[in-house]
Amino acid sequence: MDLATVWAAIIAFGLMMYVIMDGFDLGIGILFPFVPAREDRDVMVNTVAPVWDGNETWLVLGGAGLMAAFPLAYAVVLSALYIPLVLMLLGLIWRGVAFEFRFKADESHKPFWDKAFLFGSATATFFQGASLGAFLNGFQTDGPRFLGGPMDWLTPFSVFTGLGLMAGYALLGATWLIVRTEGALHDRMVALARPVLLILLAVIAGVSLWTPLAHPAVAERWFSLPNLIFFSPVPILVGVSALLMLRALARPEPGVRPFLLALFLLFLGYSGLGISLWPLIVPPDISIAEAAAPPESLSFALVGAVLIIPVILAYTAWSYYVFRGKVRAGEGYH
Repeated sequence: MDLATVWAAIIAFGLMMYVIMDGFDLGIGILFPFVPAREDRDVMVNTVAPVWDGNETWLVLGGAGLMAAFPLAYAVVLSALYIPLVLMLLGLIWRGVAFEFRFKADESHKPFWDKAFLFGSATATFFQGASLGAFLNGFQTDGPRFLGGPMDWLTPFSVFTGLGLMAGYALLGATWLIVRTEGALHDRMVALARPVLLILLAVIAGVSLWTPLAHPAVAERWFSLPNLIFFSPVPILVGVSALLMLRALARPEPGVRPFLLALFLLFLGYSGLGISLWPLIVPPDISIAEAAAPPESLSFALVGAVLIIPVILAYTAWSYYVFRGKVRAGEGYH
């Protein structure tokens, strides 16, 4: 068994679960400017109030797994992305503070905490996307040393991916609220989901064109066999998923289908990222095998991962099951 590949799959799974679980939480904050009524904003937040703070578990798993299994990659990535990652964490902290305080503050301070919730959500999302764009651009390295500067991460491409991820999370938030709300707020989310979907499709097309044009090595991976066989269905599936979502949104009661299709769209983008980078863990030069910890360390850490991941999945599934159903005004978190 190739332990390095197993650990790469575990880290990829953890990060994907974070995108799924925390994406619509952050998307709700990003959608705040389009929902001015405070009562509706309370309902939006109450849809995730019982579960939101457990979603960062997956982010911790991904980061800790990277440090344990691929210390060389951890050293390079943290050195190169120190500023955007710190700003992302500050955004998450500010979002969490605003989440709690907006319910407890008196009426004169509640507008401030609404803005803080929006700002924290948008900041965390943007810097996640900017970090992804910088990661795709690659890093100047000499073995385990990062040779670039502290602002190398800031490029037009990373800004584009940061804004693009905001569109992706906004779509997740809107489709989540379609499932969990009713009445005027539900209808507002249906109306918002259509233009946000079109923006996300434009972002996907932009990244799909920009990446191979800017990086010949990525273009070679995309258009060489067997990668071409694996990658060719992705754009077709993106188009089919978008059409199915538009059809679902046209129904009187879209149900859960738009949310599942939004998750599938993000998964397709994530799979495209994996195809573009494989077998690298730090582009453009460091492979999974080169960055891996000794086999003894990988085996030891794998025992803990095998034990803890099912527990995380179980309590996450149980919490979402317990707090299922529509959320109405005046009900929920206090």
